[in-house]
Amino acid sequence: IFVNSVCGCAAGGARPGLALALQSPKKPEKAITVFAGQDGEATQRARSYFTGYAPSSPSMGLIKDGKLVWMLERQDIEGRMPSDIATKIQTAFDKFC
Repeated sequence: IFVNSVCGCAAGGARPGLALALQSPKKPEKAITVFAGQDGEATQRARSYFTGYAPSSPSMGLIKDGKLVWMLERQDIEGRMPSDIATKIQTAFDKFC
């Protein structure tokens, strides 16, 4: 689940990083995006899976069998290059998918 936002770190890092990671042969069966600030109900539902984490956007959580198995928060995205973010995501895909 990707909680998208209008901030620069979403546009400059999170979205391109996720796009790169989704080109990997090993990836989740489904990719879901909600847009914080626009999709209030959908964002709230998505964040309900992110137990133990404060709401942040952008953020990404990998859900397996209905449970959160991996999380990438805004603090892990800000100031990082898309390729670095993609590597973190792909590592999670390799481990959990």
